[in-house]
Amino acid sequence: MNFKGKDIISIRDFDKKEINFILNYAKKMVPYAKGEKTTTILQGTVLSSLFFEPSTRTRLSFESAMNRLHGKIIGFADPTATSQKKGESLADTIRMADAYSDVIVIRHPLEGSARLAAEFSDAPVINAGDGAGRHPTQCFLDLLTILLEKGKIEGQNVILLGDLKYGRTVHSLAYALAMYGVDLTFVSPKSLQMPKETLNECKELGADIQSTTKLDKAIKNADVLYATRIQKERFPDPEEYNQVVGSYQITQEMVKNGKDDLIIMHPLPRVTEISPDVDQTKNAVYFKQAFNGVPMRMALLSLVRGVML
Repeated sequence: MNFKGKDIISIRDFDKKEINFILNYAKKMVPYAKGEKTTTILQGTVLSSLFFEPSTRTRLSFESAMNRLHGKIIGFADPTATSQKKGESLADTIRMADAYSDVIVIRHPLEGSARLAAEFSDAPVINAGDGAGRHPTQCFLDLLTILLEKGKIEGQNVILLGDLKYGRTVHSLAYALAMYGVDLTFVSPKSLQMPKETLNECKELGADIQSTTKLDKAIKNADVLYATRIQKERFPDPEEYNQVVGSYQITQEMVKNGKDDLIIMHPLPRVTEISPDVDQTKNAVYFKQAFNGVPMRMALLSLVRGVML
């Protein structure tokens, strides 16, 4: 398959065959991501890393991925130190990054910003999160984690827990999982339920969907529990946030009520939704999940440049 020059804006831009190809290629990148093997396939390639919002895992894993591939990184993690502070438009910022680099990675608080960036760039643009919209590379690494931990994606019973209204990670992941015919259970406060648009898309793809506010019952049959943070920064009304914060907490005792091989995932950062004592259980895979961002982003960078192992 040829992904050279392709923008990565939404998981909806990929079919299942393409996703499987990317997942299998990312698996080959794991020993390179760990430093057990080395490669110089992106030597001479420059990545513009444009982060208009805070990030730890996404930004650092892209930088790690580029370094593992022997490419170079330019960019910023603080937009107030750029000409945006002087009133420069996003379009002009993208034009400059396009002139200086071969690939652009962008995180921005406004939904649709990554697709806008792609319109002004000849270089491929990778969406690292646009507001409450899409986060395709997180979705890819989440799928990779399920594949590596469970051996397959098809047939899993997956709970998506927490902020399903504003959570961009679960919007992308729900759609992708529906393509694999998984059983989906959405667990959230009533005010943070999955948007009808995403719900309808999943149903059209044939997913079996349940929605509830009760985690204790749903966890008993789950193969994968994907928890999300209730994101204060996404709420237009602070009072709405105060009413739902702390709605769920996964504890060791709760995990014991689930299947022995249940895996617990989280895009991180977490606040109170996973008790620290869960970290010691064999079920907790969220730190492995975070690492998987490196081989996955290595794979994506390699593919959009058209240079493969």
